[in-house]
Amino acid sequence: MLRKFRMFFQNNKMWVIIATILIVLIILSIYGMSKLESFYRTMTLATMPVQLILAFASAAAFVFMYMNVLSGGFGKMKKSKIKSDNIKVNFSEVIGLEGAKREALEVVQLIKDRKQLQKIGGKIIKGLLLMGPPGCGKTLLAKAIATECNIPFLSMAGSEFVEVFVGVGAKRVRDLFKKAREHAYTDGACIVFIDEIEVIGRGRTFSYMGGGEETNSTQNQLLVEMDGLESKKSNVIVIAATNANEEVLDKALLRPGRFDRKINITLPNLKERSNLFEFYMKKINVSPDIKIDRLAKKAVYKSPADIENIVKEAALIATRKKKESVDMNDFSEAMDRIDLGMEVQLEMSAKELEWTAYHEAGHAIAAYLLHPTNEVFKITVKAHKGSLGLVAFHPKEELHTHTREEYMANILVALSGYAAEKIRYNTTSSGVSSDFRQAMATANAMVWNVGMGISGFVGDFSAIPKEEMSQSLKEKLNNETIAIVNSCYAKIDEFLKENWDAVDAVAKRLVIEKEMDFDDLEETLEKLGKKKPESVEAAIEKLESDNKISASEAKKADEHDKMV
Repeated sequence: MLRKFRMFFQNNKMWVIIATILIVLIILSIYGMSKLESFYRTMTLATMPVQLILAFASAAAFVFMYMNVLSGGFGKMKKSKIKSDNIKVNFSEVIGLEGAKREALEVVQLIKDRKQLQKIGGKIIKGLLLMGPPGCGKTLLAKAIATECNIPFLSMAGSEFVEVFVGVGAKRVRDLFKKAREHAYTDGACIVFIDEIEVIGRGRTFSYMGGGEETNSTQNQLLVEMDGLESKKSNVIVIAATNANEEVLDKALLRPGRFDRKINITLPNLKERSNLFEFYMKKINVSPDIKIDRLAKKAVYKSPADIENIVKEAALIATRKKKESVDMNDFSEAMDRIDLGMEVQLEMSAKELEWTAYHEAGHAIAAYLLHPTNEVFKITVKAHKGSLGLVAFHPKEELHTHTREEYMANILVALSGYAAEKIRYNTTSSGVSSDFRQAMATANAMVWNVGMGISGFVGDFSAIPKEEMSQSLKEKLNNETIAIVNSCYAKIDEFLKENWDAVDAVAKRLVIEKEMDFDDLEETLEKLGKKKPESVEAAIEKLESDNKISASEAKKADEHDKMV
């Protein structure tokens, strides 16, 4: 009997405790009422019904607010139907995404021909994943697809699914797809666009501590909804966009049957950048002397959003200057402000200004005459981003791989400021620290990562755990890094001495004008008979002939390292 009582108590411990507390409270209340005088006892009994009603009303209000906020308020999300007529984004307005547009048009055709596709036994695609850098037009492309297909779509961000309470995100996913199926039933199809899919689509984590349960449950519900869209009357297409790498997303989300198509959206090329500038310039008054091709060349690796921002900034600058139209100077200033940041009002002494000018002139001459892929678009001795001066480069064209000659040129340009200071003043300043860091990092990557050293070692040695690598191999690789840097310094020192008239002319002009752009630099050097290599091949050929690292130089670096 005792065991039964213990088992009953263990199974109903909470109810037993609650019942005990209630009984004790009732007994205490009766005892307290018996001790009161008749007047106070009568008054208490008279007011008790009112108190019970107020308590019941408070409890009802709490329950109502709890259910409305947790199950309704937190669980609900904006999912109003957006008609394609309200979007009005045609494919002709999606500029700079020619490759992505071709793939998207195939998807549009599949959606339009869904009845014919189902007739022959095929299935409409369930998911389309748009991947690419920020500001490249992923959302705009999704709107264009909806407009072209003439179907509604629901649009929301991945962050809208996430809440502290477990289960809220999953409920939002269920409500979203329920609404999408209703629209698909009435309109023939519906697009669900989820921006920032990586917020709920990251690889799931499983922890005994329960971490990540909300994100996991939300993603599990999304997987179920995407995999369950098998009804012929529920043509729901999920379009998701992400700035993250594909590897970040969960593998279950990427498998066929969920996201059937993936479109990689890249940065615009030269022709597409020209079209973008032309498109956005239609919205402002521009001067007739605007050179769109020059602007497009200066905007290498810029996204469509960046180009739109440049045009807006140029218009603001022209407005502040009380101009009636935007000219090239306004665009140049806009690009400088966006890329280099705001000028810092910093007073420099005449000596420090001259020193900075020679340092930057060394960088500019080396980049202009030696670098096979980069062009100088701005030289300044005005303070920006914590530096007293800088030389801004940009590639002549889009590059997706980098050669040994380009790496060597990067080191030469990085060391040219140090070499110019040493030639002019026979000493150097702390301003070379970032240049040295860049040169050493580039040389180290050449030797350790991409097999561009001189000893014949081929491979990515950073993949080998440091504790498993012999000390002698480490020393040899480090010695090669030092040898490359020392050799490049010797070459750039000799080169600047041969072209010191150019360095001197640019530095003196910088002291007076504070800034120079590409045209100013070209004009100064042409007067001295200094010409930029006519082609990339000519620059590479010059670098190959000038930057051979001899065995003796490598040996000197090895001996120097041992001495240290």
